[in-house]
Amino acid sequence: MSAQPATTARISIRPQTLREAYDPPANVLEVDVINPETHGIAAKRYTDYEVRLRTNLPVFKTKESSVRRRFSDFEWLRNELEKGSKIVVPLLPSKAWKRQLPFRNDDGIFEDDFIEERRKGLEQFINKVACHPLAQNERCLHMFLLEPSLNKNYTPGKVRNT
Repeated sequence: MSAQPATTARISIRPQTLREAYDPPANVLEVDVINPETHGIAAKRYTDYEVRLRTNLPVFKTKESSVRRRFSDFEWLRNELEKGSKIVVPLLPSKAWKRQLPFRNDDGIFEDDFIEERRKGLEQFINKVACHPLAQNERCLHMFLLEPSLNKNYTPGKVRNT
């Protein structure tokens, strides 16, 4: 018996129509961390970031949102997700303890280069979290992305699709 070589058939690919090419994608979820602003003076200084959401996913009650969040708010979200969900939560950018030491000859955590680097890291973090299908049902993520102020005494749980 001689073995016949296996034939491989090519998958026929139909050309994409103009409508398919230019229609909006079925599922959109974009989260941008933009416009960092530093507030306060001396020891009361902090930087916050605009977190802008645009989506057509039915799990989110609002399709567009813009809120301001501090680094500590991102830490809160990460801790809440670690406590209450079954997902592996990505790391945040570093806390940069050395940049916070007194008697430095620079602005430390308030330097433009550091703020931009942190902004990129926060944007990567929130996009990884927001795109995870299990995290999308967590109430803390919805609060973080949609509510102007965080109620850190909220009752953890899942968001119901209504």
